[in-house]
Amino acid sequence: MHTSVSLTLNGRRITLNTDDDRTLLWVLRTELGLTGTKYGCGVGVCGACTVVVGQRAVRACRTPLKAVAGQEVLTVEGLAGDTVLHPLQQAFVEHGAFQCGYCTPGMLMTAYALLRAQPHASRATILAQLEHQLCRCGAHQRIVRAVESVAGQPVAAP
Repeated sequence: MHTSVSLTLNGRRITLNTDDDRTLLWVLRTELGLTGTKYGCGVGVCGACTVVVGQRAVRACRTPLKAVAGQEVLTVEGLAGDTVLHPLQQAFVEHGAFQCGYCTPGMLMTAYALLRAQPHASRATILAQLEHQLCRCGAHQRIVRAVESVAGQPVAAP
């Protein structure tokens, strides 16, 4: 069965007609061409598919599209402006907070949601929040340093 779902995606209002059982991840990737949100484990454990819904970081692989109806969804593609990286993205570049880059979108979106909720997050809070975001390359220390460098600065919405 098809359902019509309206939401705000990266600042733009959209309406989609799709199967009831489609997850947000697959709608983003296959129907909307937003491939920054990655498929990792498919069961909400690794965090590669993390997006921000409202003000919360959520796993798009486990989120039915109909669950975000009427809400604001932000993906990594919506984080930067047209010509300027978001401060978190810039910090990831400056700190070399990625190797292969597969986990980077999920890490960025999790950190973004954290710093919007707690702009002065401590190292312990950052570590706790990123604990369930898997990085197989071992860039966690650089990722944490990048997020710490932005903590305390205004993290404006895109």
